[in-house]
Amino acid sequence: MNTTLASSFPSAEICEKARLSRDARFDGVFFTAVLSTRIYCRPVCPARPPKVENVQYYPSAAAAEALGFRPCLRCRPELAPGNNIWLHGEHLVARGLKLIHEGFLAEQSLDDLAARLDVGARQLRRLFVRHLGAPPIAVHATQRLLFAKQLLTETALPITEVALASGFQSLRRFNSAFAEANHAPPREFRRKPLANANNALVLRLGYRPPYDFKALLAFLGSRALPGIEVVDEHGYKRVFGNHESPSWLQVSAWPNGAHALKLELFNVPPGQMLPVVTRIRRMFDLDADPQAIVATLGASPVLAPLVERYPGQRLPGGWDGFEISVRAVLGQQVSVASARTLASRLLSRFGTVLEAPPAPGLDRLFPAPEQLVDADLGSIGVIRTRTATIQGIARALLDGRVSFRTEQRLDDFVKSWVALPGIGEWTAHYIAMRALNHPDAFPAADLILRREVVREVPPLSTKALELLAEDWRPWRAYTVMYLWRGASEAESIRRSQK
Repeated sequence: MNTTLASSFPSAEICEKARLSRDARFDGVFFTAVLSTRIYCRPVCPARPPKVENVQYYPSAAAAEALGFRPCLRCRPELAPGNNIWLHGEHLVARGLKLIHEGFLAEQSLDDLAARLDVGARQLRRLFVRHLGAPPIAVHATQRLLFAKQLLTETALPITEVALASGFQSLRRFNSAFAEANHAPPREFRRKPLANANNALVLRLGYRPPYDFKALLAFLGSRALPGIEVVDEHGYKRVFGNHESPSWLQVSAWPNGAHALKLELFNVPPGQMLPVVTRIRRMFDLDADPQAIVATLGASPVLAPLVERYPGQRLPGGWDGFEISVRAVLGQQVSVASARTLASRLLSRFGTVLEAPPAPGLDRLFPAPEQLVDADLGSIGVIRTRTATIQGIARALLDGRVSFRTEQRLDDFVKSWVALPGIGEWTAHYIAMRALNHPDAFPAADLILRREVVREVPPLSTKALELLAEDWRPWRAYTVMYLWRGASEAESIRRSQK
């Protein structure tokens, strides 16, 4: 990703206009700190706007908290969507932030984080302070404490389990850190949670509008595998975890038109709650910045009509990287429906059957790499070459030659995957787009993409499309969704006219 983009921050004038108008497009892009009250807020805070001379702007919640500001109780900074530039970019800080959000610093040190990123710890700290206004440890601490604040406010989870869910092994340390950051003990943030007849733990996950949830559900629904997923026009359900005590979740729109999704968690251990929330935010692309994406893609004569026609287009991710890679191989040179049929057979034959399904339609788990490394996929109709490719992926994951680490650079990810037999550029980029939610992944060899950009015969060559798409960086993955959606809509129209 272009490092100049990663270094950008809205000017004071733009921040001022955004906070005075409560512009939701800037939610999470910056935070407003009020000198007179020592409170920091989201740009959408409903409270009376403070005087401009009492306001300072910060690029992260951690930056505000590092200077002693405490989170606002009205706009609740813990509900702000993440900054897309930092959560999806390839700048060193962006890659480090991905690891922090996945809990890397919960069990490992700053030196370990720096070593993972191949940089010195002192230099990494300097870069974090320069771009985010706070060092990595402070960013990690703020993330944990804001998540704890959300759990305290929205759920009835015992405080001991809130501490575990937010990464604290000691209740005493949790109480101390929380009180220092919020100027009050955890018990004072208890609220009456929403009533739930199904005993779900409910969390609100914010996003920046516009957000086309229906289109994302339609994409996931056309690819849903019976047994592990249930998708309809109202939401998404998924089973995961272990077969002895499986967990499941449900995602739907938050009621009353709020800019948020409703996440319901069932039987999720406290220590897994933050990783699950992080994964769902990535899968449903909740941290995207539509304003930045449209500014780049809307300037293209090819894409401008699609950008205008489909406001709020998001990049649908996948729950599990191995599952996405297997399904990508099954989908090579066949239709979505055919790939889904093969994947359903694979799940039925090799998936783990749950003796006590936790919910209707959720009765099995997708097989792990060790279950497919020597599996006879030919018995379910998978051709020999694709069987070898899937087994090769499973073996490469088990021995560490490839991985789904989200901090990887796109080029490095693609290079490691195309080294595997049967994996070409199209498959590697598709996996990066769905498993890593990488915004610049671009399977340029895709026939639909090459055909849609010219809308004539013959389609554009792969190299010509790659050249054209240079102007679409760093959002090329979104162009894939726009072009696929436009082609699908056109095909539906043609069929209705026959």
